[in-house]
Amino acid sequence: MALVSTATVASSSYHCDLLLFPTARRSWRGPRRSRGAAGARLAVLERAGAGAGLAALERAGAAAAAARREEVVPAGNGRNSYEVESLIDRLSNLPPRGSIARCLETARHRLTLQDFAAVYREFSRRGDWQRSLRLFKYMQRQSWCLPDEHIHAIVIGVLGRQGPALLDKCLEVFHDLPADSRTALSCTSLIAAYARNALHEEARALLHQMKTAGVAPTAATYNTVLAACARATDPPVPFDMLLGLFAEMRHDVSPSVRPDLTTYNTLLAAAAVRSLADQSEKLLRTMLEAGVSPDTVSYRHIVDAFASAGNLSRVAELFSEMASTGHTPEASAYLGLMEAHTSVGATAEAVAVLRQMQADGCTPTAATYRVLLDLYGRQGRFDGVRELFREMRTAVPPDTATYNVLFRVFGDGGFFKEVVELFHDMLQTGVEPDMVTCENVMAACGRGGLHEDAREVLEYMTREGMVPTADAYTGLVEALGHAAMYEEAYVAFNMMTEIGSLPTIETYNALANAYARGGLFQEAEAIFSRMTNNAGIQKNKFSFDALIEAYCQGAQLDDAVKAYMEMRKSRFNPDERSLEGVLNAYCIAGVIDESKEQFEELQSSVTVPSIIAYCMMLSLYARNDRWTDAYDLLEEMKTNRASSTHQVIASLIKGEYDDSSNWQMVEYALENSTLEGCDYSLRFFNALLDVLWWFGQKARAARVLDHAVKFRLFPELYRDTKLIWSLDVHRMSVGGALVAVSVWLNKLYDRLQGDEDLPQLASVVVLRGEMEKSTITRGLPTAKVVYSFLNDTLSASFHFPKWNKGRIICLKSQLKKLQSAIDSLNGSATAGFVPLTNSHLPSPGSKIYTREAQVDNGTGHLPDEPLVEKKESELLAL
Repeated sequence: MALVSTATVASSSYHCDLLLFPTARRSWRGPRRSRGAAGARLAVLERAGAGAGLAALERAGAAAAAARREEVVPAGNGRNSYEVESLIDRLSNLPPRGSIARCLETARHRLTLQDFAAVYREFSRRGDWQRSLRLFKYMQRQSWCLPDEHIHAIVIGVLGRQGPALLDKCLEVFHDLPADSRTALSCTSLIAAYARNALHEEARALLHQMKTAGVAPTAATYNTVLAACARATDPPVPFDMLLGLFAEMRHDVSPSVRPDLTTYNTLLAAAAVRSLADQSEKLLRTMLEAGVSPDTVSYRHIVDAFASAGNLSRVAELFSEMASTGHTPEASAYLGLMEAHTSVGATAEAVAVLRQMQADGCTPTAATYRVLLDLYGRQGRFDGVRELFREMRTAVPPDTATYNVLFRVFGDGGFFKEVVELFHDMLQTGVEPDMVTCENVMAACGRGGLHEDAREVLEYMTREGMVPTADAYTGLVEALGHAAMYEEAYVAFNMMTEIGSLPTIETYNALANAYARGGLFQEAEAIFSRMTNNAGIQKNKFSFDALIEAYCQGAQLDDAVKAYMEMRKSRFNPDERSLEGVLNAYCIAGVIDESKEQFEELQSSVTVPSIIAYCMMLSLYARNDRWTDAYDLLEEMKTNRASSTHQVIASLIKGEYDDSSNWQMVEYALENSTLEGCDYSLRFFNALLDVLWWFGQKARAARVLDHAVKFRLFPELYRDTKLIWSLDVHRMSVGGALVAVSVWLNKLYDRLQGDEDLPQLASVVVLRGEMEKSTITRGLPTAKVVYSFLNDTLSASFHFPKWNKGRIICLKSQLKKLQSAIDSLNGSATAGFVPLTNSHLPSPGSKIYTREAQVDNGTGHLPDEPLVEKKESELLAL
């Protein structure tokens, strides 16, 4: 671990290099430089007179007090004086050979050395050492602004930050200071310059020469040297040497050298890096005996030391001992120990720390509970998350960060509706959401298809004056896409640009995925063309996955394979989703050898292929009457010990789980699939419905479809108004569409049997988007099979209208004929138009789907269009 605490090794008793000039954190491993000239450089201190020791110590105290009184304010924040700001601007605009004297002409009698110190601080922040050095040289030549030791120390600090190349200039500035004016302030500044550049040996030698010259060091001086030695890695400084410096501090009679919190934190950090748990414990005890209270950093280093030594249990014992002696650690100490346990997944130990914390009389904070909530969530223990959150609410009010953890945990776990409920709870309890909150909730709404809730969150953001980010809009676009609300998703997509939130590649992929699930491949192509040509964003792997799915669902199978090959050429490694997409293309095309090869590649790339992949292969074998291969694969699923879900689905297909007790296992497996989000569960149910249909398990397929509807995976499936009774199967697999049509036809039978008013037409939607305008849609798999099935069942009652090629409709006149036919049955016991029963599984060698009589190109029932043209013209307004 990095020695974080040693970054501020200098207290306010010296020139405050790091304190006055905060900069970006630098690596501990600095460049090594030759030590050959070290003696020549260090000899400068030997010229300091030893007789000036006491006076120098007094001056050091006065200078340190002045440094502490000085207000530390970065330039440009409006708190510097007008003269200082003006001088900074004039010097910043000064050309390389410009005159500094002219910059100071108008303000020379109004500027103090403290003002010059503020100028140096601003140049240090910018890293502008050249102007700092030029200004310093000018000040040396002027009696009215002759630099004092404080200015020398600041300039040394500015130069020391620029790397080893400027250490010689640091020495020059130090040497320019008269020997009798040198105190711990300037000496410590020079030592810090060497320490910052990883020259710890030179820093120690400077400390020795400083003491030899009679300049008394301070705690800040020792802390600087300690930090340099602790950071050394090539080679590392032995810990005993650090303890030697520590012993010098403890035995020094001067109160200004007494070890402080920075000293102990530096040593504790060094002990943690070296896995010296025993030394950490000794340092802690010494620290407490000296009356120095550990802080958060101290406890972190102690925990790290024992964690590296593999003995975290000892930390808990130390905390108990401290509590028993009246030194109860603060909450951050227990938090650090808890995080150490959670980093290795030790849940029981982390909870034990919480209980010990409560027993020791230290009140847990919201951060304490957040650590455990996150741990439970990562382990999938969502009941534990809920129970712990209830406990937290009785002990400490949840804050925004806590709710954000819950949103992420439940969102990742698939409890999307619970995320929305927690958001409302958050608002009711008066906790103010931030942008991260809204983005997390929108992401959950997107994955769960909760478009109404997503709109409410977006409205809340607008009311509160929050500008929705691209991530927030991506959640809305994704949610609308899962509900097949393509127009609304596109409007939301365009709205982003109007408010200044430019779509990201995730937004483009979300919209393309919405089109892909419905087979709107032309729209998906258009959105990616816009992404590439207008936004300058190139497709990533997820973009290609969306294209492959769009082509598969749109029956453009060659294009699906081409998209996969283009993805490989673009050097994107296909994952399970990509391989399943190509397998789907091969299975829809009915090519057995290519499908088997792709399935074997999938098996070699993942531990266990998903149920989706198994169902695709089972459907392919069934449609081609390859029952032996199908049963072998089904047995492979059933004997899979790595996944109980595979076993349950295999037993479902074989008809072994129809009774109520076993069906609960099926329901559990189906519900678990929804935790992966709508994208996965839609593909899961489509694949499962497809295989159940082709295996002749129609009753079981109808029960599975009921669950899919209950989970709101197909919100567009049923639409009933006074004008139209509609079924929308454009996002379903062929088998899934046939299951849905069968269920819908039986519902239609029940409605025709009753006294319900008939609509103007009944419609089955098989395609959406641009393809609705093309006549080739009749030959696409879903449209072709559904059309044949409808007319085989109801004797040419349905037809393709001229005004929309993506719908198969039945006019009111035909519905009346069907109603009359049902009435003529005179109460005969008929369950509906389609008998939904479970067939016995075919025996190997059976020919069910490959018999010549079963081949149907879907054109035998196409009616003469003039016959219905007049009636269709009346329906255009619908």
